[in-house]
Amino acid sequence: MKLSKNLTLAECLRSNTAKRLGIKNEPHDDWVVENLKAIAEHVFQPVRDGLGVPIYVSSGYRSPDLNGAIRGSKRSQHMEGRALDLDADVFGSCTNAQIFNYIKENLEFDQLIWEFGDEGNPDWVHVSYIHDGTNRGRCLKARRDDEGKVYYEVILKSL
Repeated sequence: MKLSKNLTLAECLRSNTAKRLGIKNEPHDDWVVENLKAIAEHVFQPVRDGLGVPIYVSSGYRSPDLNGAIRGSKRSQHMEGRALDLDADVFGSCTNAQIFNYIKENLEFDQLIWEFGDEGNPDWVHVSYIHDGTNRGRCLKARRDDEGKVYYEVILKSL
């Protein structure tokens, strides 16, 4: 099933962790697929078209069981089909920083997270989009403290 011109539902459901652990990673309701279509049309496809290169989805939808297995947030927007993790490293045609900045400068989004990495390039980009509500336009940087605990630094908050 195509969610947008260059993104399929299968790409958003793919998970090596789910496969390895035998976890079923399928949407539990039609509204989850509608959310995936919305983020595909309003974020993924505009990034793909704007940068003119393939973009890899390293994480899309996560079933509650999969989200628990990877120790994701209990409120993860991935479980609602409202978030994608994008990673340019797979195809090497652009950088994750370019993806982050393109979204920040050109698109509506709920949250945009520079996921770890360094000051020049994140390891991946997390983006969420809400088609049936208000998008906060919130930009964050994920960091780890000295004990390895994750915290988020606000870069930009607009509304």
